[in-house]
Amino acid sequence: MCGILGAFHSEGRLPDGDLFSRCVNTLRRRGPDDGGLWSDGQIRLGHRRLAVVDISAAGHQPMVSVDGRYVIIFNGEIYNHEALRQQLTPYGGSWRSRSDTETLLEAFRTWGVGCLQRLQGMFAFGIWDTLERRLFVARDRLGVKPLYYSWRDGAFVFGSRPGALLPMSGAGAGDFDPQALRTYLELGYIPAPLSFHRHIHKLRAAHYALVDAHGIRLVRYWDYRHIRPDPALLKRSENELIDELEELLQRSVRERLMSDVPLGAFLSGGVDSASILAAMKSVGCRDLKAFTIAFKESAYNEGPAAQRIAKHLQVEHVTEELSVTDLLALLPHYIEEYDEPFADSSAFPTMAAARLARQHVTVTLSGDGGDELFGGYHYYHLLGRIGRLSRLPAPLRDLLMRLSGKLPYHQAKLLAGVLARDNPAAQFNFMRSCGKDFGTLVTDPVLRSTQPSSDAFEAFAAGFAVDLSHAEVGMRLDMGLTLTDGYLQKVDVATMAFSLEDRCPMIDYRLVEWSMRLPVRYKIRGTETKYLLKKALCRHLPPELVYRPKWGFGVPVAQWLRGPLRSWAQDLLHDSSVMDRLPLERTRIRELFELHASGRRDAHPVLWATLMLLCYVARHDRGVELPPAPVRRAA
Repeated sequence: MCGILGAFHSEGRLPDGDLFSRCVNTLRRRGPDDGGLWSDGQIRLGHRRLAVVDISAAGHQPMVSVDGRYVIIFNGEIYNHEALRQQLTPYGGSWRSRSDTETLLEAFRTWGVGCLQRLQGMFAFGIWDTLERRLFVARDRLGVKPLYYSWRDGAFVFGSRPGALLPMSGAGAGDFDPQALRTYLELGYIPAPLSFHRHIHKLRAAHYALVDAHGIRLVRYWDYRHIRPDPALLKRSENELIDELEELLQRSVRERLMSDVPLGAFLSGGVDSASILAAMKSVGCRDLKAFTIAFKESAYNEGPAAQRIAKHLQVEHVTEELSVTDLLALLPHYIEEYDEPFADSSAFPTMAAARLARQHVTVTLSGDGGDELFGGYHYYHLLGRIGRLSRLPAPLRDLLMRLSGKLPYHQAKLLAGVLARDNPAAQFNFMRSCGKDFGTLVTDPVLRSTQPSSDAFEAFAAGFAVDLSHAEVGMRLDMGLTLTDGYLQKVDVATMAFSLEDRCPMIDYRLVEWSMRLPVRYKIRGTETKYLLKKALCRHLPPELVYRPKWGFGVPVAQWLRGPLRSWAQDLLHDSSVMDRLPLERTRIRELFELHASGRRDAHPVLWATLMLLCYVARHDRGVELPPAPVRRAA
């Protein structure tokens, strides 16, 4: 895993070399083992390396092809690079290294843009053609690896983190994109192609860009949205489908064991991570370590379940026991590492798990993507039920909306909001939104004139196959938006903060395509989630370890804001040097915080999103200091 940074200018007006070098070094934690720079008249390329495959100097980047025509900077892993080498004849007849970087470089030299269809892996890379004077940049199919870019007045800058681009883009934290700000306040993350900054964008997953003196061209090269559930699979026996699922998962895991450094797995105690660990054992992974954060508070502690799973699979289990409040020690790291506002508090235990794992290994495998592929979230079932209500005649829906006022506040707001929408993508967006109070928090006319986040959901859903169930719509929206730009971003930043590479076997594109064809009854059966995946896991674990309530990986933010973070949050919300930089309704936000702090209302999702936004702006604006966060250390 690595950090990359590049700057192109059609007329050669490149960033100062010292400035560019400093920007590259902001990526040091992504690549602590090596660094390199390369430039010619129109481009600068920089790289920070975390050595995983061929850890010798032969894997140094930027890497120049033997014929001197192409130069690459690459972040990620190409899991099938050994197989690709059998199809390639390197320039000069012999390979210079065992690195997948060289394989990727030769694949592009041989197949050009068509190499993307042959790659199995996670990647974000740029390749400069010194002959055609053209830059090619690409991001993997599911967006496991991030890629940000800026295109202004003939200048194209791209890299792994927006913070590395900012000094070369001339933008500050106050130069925000109003549309991105609104979307963030509603969702808690910012989906591609937006970023928080007006002139910086995310390259969408499964896209590439061609950049030269004539401009930029963006192209999608893979799309699962049109795949329809296959009714023929209903005629297959469950055992046949389980066999096929296990074969796909084990192949995905086997490919992701490619490493010249120690490798392990995260184990939360849930179905997804247990499935990955079981597959690793099944394909013969030896000396395997599994890593778990156990909490002293029983309401958050999956440590005992993880211990039983590891014991049954005969895997060495490494556990760190913390109090949930010990995670507050990570708050400064959280604020420092996330280079745009990000409100998913599960980043705290993710960072703690990454910190633990990095003490033993350099690479981990995780179960991310299992919920989206196999219907693991409870709200998919709820969406199906609400979908049936939304098909009622308008008078009945109006009656239900009026009656909903007698429900508790959040339930009433949820039911009324969903019933007011007749599009399943918009209904799903409203259910998932953390900022249902957006309208009361914002008075700025520019911000209020931006599009609601539901527009992005509906635009993405426009590419879906027709006649999908409401639950299937939700899963695909989560896969393309929440997973890519929310959860995968969380994991990438949290693990890279500790120079740890994480791999996600569940979202191998072949497994994704297979799951899109799988009828929803094999994902959700009544109130049972992950139906087929759990059946498969029962081949490796006893049912009592499989059929457990879903815990998630959350932290008690609501209680934190009433307890250890209360004074810190109040100081931040009353700091005009920070609040004045954003078009928010200060009085209403402060009133909402007091309602929450007093226990009269739970408003922690939107409050947490607002606080993380304020932290980000304060960190990036000179002269503004954050109030000191309470720091607790593990006993």
